[in-house]
Amino acid sequence: MRPNHLLFLLLLILGTGLFAQETDAPKKEVNDMPMAVPDSLKFKANTSLRKQRLIADPLTPAKAAFYSAVLPGLGQIYVGKAWKVPIVYGALGASIYYYVTNDKELNKYRTAYKRRNNGFFDDEYLENIPEQETLLLGLNFHKNYRDIALILAAAAYMLNILDANVSAHLLQFNVSNDLSFNPNIIMDSRQTGLSLSIKF
Repeated sequence: MRPNHLLFLLLLILGTGLFAQETDAPKKEVNDMPMAVPDSLKFKANTSLRKQRLIADPLTPAKAAFYSAVLPGLGQIYVGKAWKVPIVYGALGASIYYYVTNDKELNKYRTAYKRRNNGFFDDEYLENIPEQETLLLGLNFHKNYRDIALILAAAAYMLNILDANVSAHLLQFNVSNDLSFNPNIIMDSRQTGLSLSIKF
């Protein structure tokens, strides 16, 4: 058995409560049990009302993703991360610019190649690229880079939506300065085990 498997098995055995026998202690009725109340959201003193509403609304991540899908950057503005909008449009703009540039060059190379095949040798590449094979290599070069630019534009668009969604989720994530790790050995007549709790 590998050491990782042994460690996992040991933690599983220690973390599992062992029930040897049942006691005759009276069972509590369901109505007598204390009702579990979810933690209330604690806001800092300088948190604006708009931000408090965004944190309290469970649909905020879905709305942010939808807004960014409709108009890139709108979801970031919605969750209060407007500083990301220039990054979003910079990535989209650069990808679209390289797509358009390579598409234009591809069309020029394709036209020149077709004209040379039809017997017309009056294109702008005649002096620099006299061989048709080299012209075909240039055509394929710009085609590849045009396709890569299109993939990058699609990736930037999808990352814009994902970023808006994750930013909204992190906005609702309760972060405290208290980071503690509390191991606790349970010694009870009814169960024995090991409890590990990490408090954020």
